[in-house]
Amino acid sequence: MTTDMIGAQELEQQLDAQKTTLPRLDLPEAAPPQERIRIGVSKEEVLSIAGAGVAGLSVGALLCLGLGIVPVGWMPLLSYLWFLGTYATLVFITNRGPAVRDRFWSVMLWSAAIVVVASLALVIGFTSTRGWDVFGKGNFFTQDMGVAGPLAPLGKGGIIHALVGTLEQIGIALAISVPFSVTTAVFLNEVGGRFARLVRTVVEAMTALPSVVAGLFIYAAVIIGITRQFNGFAASLAITVLMIPIMIRSADVVLRLVPGNLREAGLALGAGQWSVVLHVVLPTVRSGLVTAIILGTAHGIGETAPVLLTAGVTNNLNFNPFEGPQVSLPLAALEFVKSGQPNMVARGFATATFLLFVVLVLFILARVLGGQQAGKLTAGQQRRRAARSRAWLRRIEENRSGWLVSHPTSTPEDERP
Repeated sequence: MTTDMIGAQELEQQLDAQKTTLPRLDLPEAAPPQERIRIGVSKEEVLSIAGAGVAGLSVGALLCLGLGIVPVGWMPLLSYLWFLGTYATLVFITNRGPAVRDRFWSVMLWSAAIVVVASLALVIGFTSTRGWDVFGKGNFFTQDMGVAGPLAPLGKGGIIHALVGTLEQIGIALAISVPFSVTTAVFLNEVGGRFARLVRTVVEAMTALPSVVAGLFIYAAVIIGITRQFNGFAASLAITVLMIPIMIRSADVVLRLVPGNLREAGLALGAGQWSVVLHVVLPTVRSGLVTAIILGTAHGIGETAPVLLTAGVTNNLNFNPFEGPQVSLPLAALEFVKSGQPNMVARGFATATFLLFVVLVLFILARVLGGQQAGKLTAGQQRRRAARSRAWLRRIEENRSGWLVSHPTSTPEDERP
């Protein structure tokens, strides 16, 4: 080998040593990515549910309708149990144990939800259908039953007396229960102490108080001891006894959600404890407090037993809640249905439908207001706050202009360099 060849090899080795290397090029090829897990219902699961459902209905119809082995009333339960067994078997064939348990309990939860929704729809649909003819009569909301007897046509008589009684009784109950409930909830959260534990225990026990017990208490304490007659105010007191625990519990839960940093910030700025409560804590949970009030109202507006024991029954319109019997919507519905006459029963179902509508509206309001984040303003609140800010700005500019006119040779402090 010549000297020139040896020199060329050495030069080539030096150049190879100076080359840039990329470590990632030396790595082995990566494995193909795994198939992504898709969240949702697969085609296989849909077919399994459909097949199990058809099998359940077929077996139920065969045993109950075809062979007559099982009474017809047991057909829904028998079909559902066969559906569960068939579906679990189909899932077990193609999946492992954890997947079988997961899908089984998913079907159980969906079944429970469907049963609840179907039951609610059945109640609302049945009640509305039985009383739908009454809503076509304009007198239903403008007349009382003092002008109509049990055999009167649907064109005579209405529920204005029950509607007025419900509004007055719930209004008085709210006027009494809202201040007591909010102040008690504030006491439990802001004051505390050993006495607060006793109050919270009593409130939790009163949430399970039967409504008839509240009615009997007011009947013994107010009707027998003071008024000596049925009246709407006594019914309001009985409803108040039932509404206060609900409102206190709901307001207590909402006030617990207020961050402690807000209270500490207010105290650090020099505000007192009750100033912080009034200007920081309560405005922060305003929507939650409104929700608590609405939930308590929805609970009290459907009570029948305490109103029956304290306000009595009447077919005439009574605007004075402090004297004479005064009926409410749920009690009027009960009295209508008890009569047994077709027209009266139709009025009872129409009254129940109207009461269901009122309670549904209250719960929707509670859901909408309760879904707002604490301290977050809605679009309407932002517009109102912007309008107030513009009004304050105009007032400040007017005051500044008036000050400049009255002091032409002076310069306000904010104008000085």
